[in-house]
Amino acid sequence: MTQTFNFDINQLLDELAEKIRRHPRFNHQIKLIGIRTGGEWIAQGLHQRLGLENPLGVLDISFYRDDFSKIGLNPAVQPSSIPWSVDDESIFLVDDVLYTGRTTRAAMNEIFDYGRPAAITLVALVDRKGARELPIQPDICALQMQCHQTLKLTGPEPLTMTLLEDDSIPMAETP
Repeated sequence: MTQTFNFDINQLLDELAEKIRRHPRFNHQIKLIGIRTGGEWIAQGLHQRLGLENPLGVLDISFYRDDFSKIGLNPAVQPSSIPWSVDDESIFLVDDVLYTGRTTRAAMNEIFDYGRPAAITLVALVDRKGARELPIQPDICALQMQCHQTLKLTGPEPLTMTLLEDDSIPMAETP
């Protein structure tokens, strides 16, 4: 039997914001970049909660995907926007779900096309364990779960996250 769990997204965003505030690289001058679309929604919520001074950056990694030739162009591709120099900056890269690591790799490739940051800190709302294809781990996350669970993020207003779970499988853990 399958059950549906709805998460309190505001609570998860509050938790992520608090973890970012405690991170050694945090200050109100950090540069925050969201990966379109879910990561952008999460980054918008974090940007507001953290009261950051710099505008939010957004990446659309469609052209940087390593499966571009197989899946083709997403019809909703939009331009990336990084309204400041990345050179020698501490960047917090935000995604909604870290799964295989390929989206993060593509985002980092695009960031390096803009310049050379001092550091990139990976922030993910959810770390889906068990299906990583690249050696990429989040520095900060709100929730960890196994890859056999189905997750659905919808937004931006209202921003919601739902988990479909089989009764025989243990519930997700928070780190």
